[in-house]
Amino acid sequence: MNKESFSSPVFTLKESDSIHDSLVIMKTNFVKRVVIIKDKKPIGIITERDINAFLEQDKTSRTLDEITLKEIMKKNIISITVGQQDHFSQCAIRMDVFKIGSILVVDDRGELVGITTETDINRQFAELFPGKYKVRDYMTTKVATCRDSDTLRFALSIINNNKTSRLVVTDDSGNVKGVITTNDFLKNSEYFKITISKIRDYLMPKGISEEKKVRDLIKDEILIVEPDDDLASAAYILEKNNVGGVPVIIEKNNQLAGIVTKSDIVRAFSQVVSHSKLLEEYRRFR
Repeated sequence: MNKESFSSPVFTLKESDSIHDSLVIMKTNFVKRVVIIKDKKPIGIITERDINAFLEQDKTSRTLDEITLKEIMKKNIISITVGQQDHFSQCAIRMDVFKIGSILVVDDRGELVGITTETDINRQFAELFPGKYKVRDYMTTKVATCRDSDTLRFALSIINNNKTSRLVVTDDSGNVKGVITTNDFLKNSEYFKITISKIRDYLMPKGISEEKKVRDLIKDEILIVEPDDDLASAAYILEKNNVGGVPVIIEKNNQLAGIVTKSDIVRAFSQVVSHSKLLEEYRRFR
């Protein structure tokens, strides 16, 4: 199998480790998930979004180093055995069906050897399927937004309420200014400046950053695509800039039409083989 089919090593922890331990790994290694293992076999997985959702519901006063991953990890992990010829198609189908961002790769003994993520699928789509689809064919039209003048606290509340990872940011006139993500909050959090912090609200700790605006976190460069752009070109933009989604703009009137994300690319990849087979059969019987 192509060594680029999955990432290895995978960042792992034990179920007795804490939320704090997982956050340190995520921030230090720029990853969105950690796999929980026991005797080299995966028994769970945890993402930054899982942590945020758990803390919203948890009413105790425990600090993040006091909450074990056993309490929060998802046990219904989805995996694939290493060596399958249609590895990427099978992973894309599983990701789309189960609405997850990664597939664990195991050997014949069930031991963890790697992980295939939306980023891997996105990279392959950009290389293999130029000219196959337009952005409009797979973009998401329901977009969660905020203004660049909103406080970070307010933007984070929108993210949590919409159960999303990103917001498209506009100015007061509705012009797109960029995107803000939970990863932006994580990278800029003051939580990691404190040894074993007592702060539970790790994305938006109390203090000076409380009054910061969204414009203080977003990048000056605005990445956009248009509805009629090639979907593979959009996938390349996501990979090149290491982002999970870009706004789709109708440039003639600067209207926000939607957003295209790595999840949208995964959905396209999961269908491209079946679409090709149907087209081939149609041509055969014409």
